Amino acid sequence: MLIDEIILDVKTAKKMDPAAKSYAEILFLYQGGHALITYRIAHWLYIRKHFFLARWISQHSRKRTLIEIHSGAILGHGIFIDHGAGVVIGETAEVGDNCLIYQCVTLGGTGKDIGKRHPTLGKNVMVGASAQVLGPIYIGDNCKVASNAVVLILYLLVLQKRECLLNQW
Repeated sequence: MLIDEIILDVKTAKKMDPAAKSYAEILFLYQGGHALITYRIAHWLYIRKHFFLARWISQHSRKRTLIEIHSGAILGHGIFIDHGAGVVIGETAEVGDNCLIYQCVTLGGTGKDIGKRHPTLGKNVMVGASAQVLGPIYIGDNCKVASNAVVLILYLLVLQKRECLLNQW
């Protein structure tokens, strides 16, 4: 239920941020909290095919919080966005339960591909400040992505013994 998701996000922020003094502080003063609340509402509309209204809400939130979460993205339970300015989460991105995302993180695409084009984060993933996770890559449960890291899928065309092999790294 929508309100349960919001409550869990606020509780997670309180648990993960030692600077948080109260639930009210998180609810009213944390830009990551504001972005998640408006995302939850916009996503609720998005899955009911109210695409324009969902997008309008997410864009309004982006202006207010400097955090852009596409209403089509799928975010799990207990997400915490800390110091969130500059965070971008694309339309087909998926974020597992209990993930921690720091400022200036991009979970983005690498072009105009159709279908799944953004990353998937497993459960309990931490993405450090200014990290860029690009393309339809999977980051497994309990992983940490270092600050300023650039993570993407590379496709290398290898010619070996007259055979053409496509290796995915």
